[in-house]
Amino acid sequence: MARLFRRFIDLVEWWSVLLLVLMVVVVSLGVFYRYFLNAALVWYDEFASYLLVWLTFYGAVVASYRRRHIGFELVVERLRPKIRRIVEFISEGFVLLFQFVLFYYGWVLTEKMGGEIAVSLTWVKMSWIVSVLPITGGLMLIVSLLRLLQIVSGTEDRPSLSPARSEEVRDITE
Repeated sequence: MARLFRRFIDLVEWWSVLLLVLMVVVVSLGVFYRYFLNAALVWYDEFASYLLVWLTFYGAVVASYRRRHIGFELVVERLRPKIRRIVEFISEGFVLLFQFVLFYYGWVLTEKMGGEIAVSLTWVKMSWIVSVLPITGGLMLIVSLLRLLQIVSGTEDRPSLSPARSEEVRDITE
C-alpha cells in the first residue's frame, strides 16, 4: 500500500513538472506575442496565474509527502524519543487540522463557484480552477493520516540530520 501511494505521489510530481513546463510555454508565448509581434494575448496572464496556483498546490502535496516543508528538525532531533514522538504527534495533528480545513472549505468553494467562468477564458469554469483546493487538501490529508498512524505505531521513518539519513539525504544530494 505504501509503495502504491509513493508511486501515486511520483505521478503527482510529474503532473507538477508538466504544469511548470506548460506555464513556461504560456508565459513565453505571451512575451513573444507582446514584444515580437506587437499583439498582446489577453488570456495568457490569467492562464499562467491559474497554472502557478495549481503548480503550487500539487507541489505542496509532494513536499508534504517527502517532508520538505519548513520545520524545526534541529530542535526536534535533540528531544528525547518519547517527547519527540509527542511533539511530532501534536505537530502533525495541527497539520492534519489545516489540511481538513483546506479540503472542506475548498470543497465548499468549488461548489459555490460552479457556474462562474474565468474572465478572459470564457470556456473555463472557475470551479475547475478552485478544484485544486479540495483535491490537494484531500491528498495532503491522506499523507498526514498515514504519518500520524506511523507516529502512533512507532514505525515512522523520521528524517534525521545525520549524514546517514538514508533515502532523504540521497534524494537531496543526487
